[in-house]
Amino acid sequence: MVGVSVEIADVPDLPEGVAQHFREQGIEELYPPQAEAVEAGVAEGESVVASVPTASGKTLVAELAMLTSVARGGKALYIVPLRALASEKKAEFEAFEQYGVDVGVSTGNYDSDGDWLAQKDVIVATSEKVDSLVRNGAQWVDDLTCVVADEVHLVDDSHRGPTLEVTLAKLRKLNANLQTVALSATVGNADEIADWLDATLVDSTWRPIDLRKGVLYGQALHLDDGSQTQISRGNEKATAALVEDTLTDEGSSLVFVNSRRNAEAAARRLSDVTRDHLDPEERERLEDVAARIRDASDTQTSDDLADAVAKGAAFHHAGLASDHRELVEDAFRDRLVKVIAATPTLAAGVNTPSRRVIVRDWRRYDGDVGGMAPLDVLEVHQMFGRAGRPGLDPYGEAVLIANSHDELDELFDRYVWADPEPVRSKLAAEPALRTHILATVASGFADTEDELVSFLERTLYATQTDETGRLETVTENVLEYLERNEFLEREDGDLRATGLGHRVSQLYVDPMSAAEIVHGLRAADDRPTAFGLYHLVSRTPDMYELYLRSGDREEYTELAYERETEFLGSMPSEFEDSAFEDWLSALKTARLLEDWASELDEDAITDRYGVGPGDIRGKVETAEWLLNAAERLAGELDLEWGPAIREARKRVEYGVAEELLDLAGVRNVGRKRARRLYEAGVENRADLREADKSVVLGALRGRRKTAESILENVGRKDPDLTGVEAEGDASEDAAGASGDDGSGQQSLGDFE
Repeated sequence: MVGVSVEIADVPDLPEGVAQHFREQGIEELYPPQAEAVEAGVAEGESVVASVPTASGKTLVAELAMLTSVARGGKALYIVPLRALASEKKAEFEAFEQYGVDVGVSTGNYDSDGDWLAQKDVIVATSEKVDSLVRNGAQWVDDLTCVVADEVHLVDDSHRGPTLEVTLAKLRKLNANLQTVALSATVGNADEIADWLDATLVDSTWRPIDLRKGVLYGQALHLDDGSQTQISRGNEKATAALVEDTLTDEGSSLVFVNSRRNAEAAARRLSDVTRDHLDPEERERLEDVAARIRDASDTQTSDDLADAVAKGAAFHHAGLASDHRELVEDAFRDRLVKVIAATPTLAAGVNTPSRRVIVRDWRRYDGDVGGMAPLDVLEVHQMFGRAGRPGLDPYGEAVLIANSHDELDELFDRYVWADPEPVRSKLAAEPALRTHILATVASGFADTEDELVSFLERTLYATQTDETGRLETVTENVLEYLERNEFLEREDGDLRATGLGHRVSQLYVDPMSAAEIVHGLRAADDRPTAFGLYHLVSRTPDMYELYLRSGDREEYTELAYERETEFLGSMPSEFEDSAFEDWLSALKTARLLEDWASELDEDAITDRYGVGPGDIRGKVETAEWLLNAAERLAGELDLEWGPAIREARKRVEYGVAEELLDLAGVRNVGRKRARRLYEAGVENRADLREADKSVVLGALRGRRKTAESILENVGRKDPDLTGVEAEGDASEDAAGASGDDGSGQQSLGDFE
């Protein structure tokens, strides 16, 4: 079918006006892989797996499937691996709302049924959210006619893969005629994925612009077509020389490194290269972006990022706040930021193509091997795929860096010439199966052990494995665990979820997390403290604990004995090395949460724990979710600790001490403004509704619009501040001089 020419106007069943919309976007004739997908029936309800390179038009294949399905009266679901991608795709798909296609996105609140989505034609959600919607009985799931799985090769990921795999199996069981469209990077066994999904395979290496791959050794860039290019080095290191070379041709660069620290250091060095390639207008616009980065957070990380961005460079890693990442990505797409130094997180699907991709570090630390290990070919090829922006670049170039002639040969063999590894299911591991077996029983997909095994045989794992009986063995171990913890009951091969088991499944927590929480809450004799609750949720598998650094063990051992009476459950012995180490890691995480809920400045927290603002946000959000689960589980068990848990959850949500909870809950107030209002004598919402306006305006540093908005949000009848003078010398000028960020926060305390 390769070489078939298909015009966008020839695609059947598109909603009226959509073909013209695509033509206005410059899409007249489909790319070869897109044409092949149309020939395979993707616009006529047929299932297709598209295994094609990045930037080769996979999204259009998905759009054709979804839009034609909706035009025939159906409903489509687009599953993404990351929340950031959900927002990006929703924004793309909203272009079709003018043609009568309603689009919705859902990523949070794992214990809701998302009934409001029933009115939407196209729904964008993460695989975790879809899984939770199925568990909570979302009725509209039965109406789906088309499901798209983006980045389906991530079934290979041990963390997120099993959820995507089981979710696709459930959706296909619920909807016998469901059209399944899977979008994948080029992988070694796309045919296996297509067989699993009963789909036609479109397997292509075609790209809209050439991708040159090569290795730099010394001053010679050796390319895969056999040619060589000289890269002027001078006194520059290899990465800087490559970035400089790209800039002279008005191109941008992505540099992939193996750690956050290396990303930050590389951006700092590379900003000395990019600053000389900025025109006055770019400098002015970058100063504005840098100011917004500083406004997003008051940490050293934020300052370092802003300093680099002002000079045309940036770093990108999971420790950044989401606002930081969005500002960097937007500035890069706008060609203001000329280079990003990133950890591999940026290669995971976010739309940030560049002229040249430089894979500086092809090894990273691997805890399983206790040292540095080479990256997978698939991961490096995903990085390569970011090279070349259709319509902007004449070509894309992906470069590795060698330090010896032997390494030059090795990198060609290992990455440039190599095919990506096959994708392998990670389902048959107890942590993955604990969650999914309970959910499969609780949501009615299996009422007997035979039905459970039959359902699991619909997974990719079952089609790939040649280990006879492994799935049954792991399943039996998991069933025993779930029964022992009162989540399931078994009798003569029949399976039934208990009330507690149903609740755990709906709350979307790992059953092992639920067991830890239940055990801890039952062990409490008195009202648990916030710190005790933070430690309880921090020792669950659903919370990524902070690592113990050199010297931490002694400090946290001392803290453990000081606060032993607050722990919910008994502390392991110091001689139980692994268990005690885990306990201390959870203790360190709990203290971070306590510091946040005690209003410690964000920059002090990042310094004390060696984390980034994004890490704080992640810990806070996870703690909120787990404490919500703890509150619901306490109710299920008729335990009296609900109010204590709710207070601990609200404190960590707002980042405030107990006395500020009422104020901090007012929209636009947050932790810093709440404290200033409190210190001005405005102690709660009732006070805020009645307080002297000049006092409120003074406490809010003269920010008139902000103050009016807050007064309106709290229900004040006359929020207008015209003519009101701030009490004291607080004024808008003083606020700016004080370093207030204009939002009055300088923190992550407001997550709106």
